[in-house]
Amino acid sequence: MKGFVERYTQKGMREGMQKGRKEGEALVLARLLQRKFGELPESIRIQIEKADSDTLLEWLDRVLTADSINEVIH
Repeated sequence: MKGFVERYTQKGMREGMQKGRKEGEALVLARLLQRKFGELPESIRIQIEKADSDTLLEWLDRVLTADSINEVIH
């Protein structure tokens, strides 16, 4: 029984860490976009919330060179 509990505890911790990392990436992306381009449209905020971690990291890289929000997100 102990192994079962440990496995699921570890699984829950991993999932929680992944979720926290994704939320942090989304927060940083939204902040950088807002600083660079001004207030974000709700549609962009929704896309950021729905994006997976790999996509968020790709968009974060694009913020540095993009001339518009659309260049980052699309």
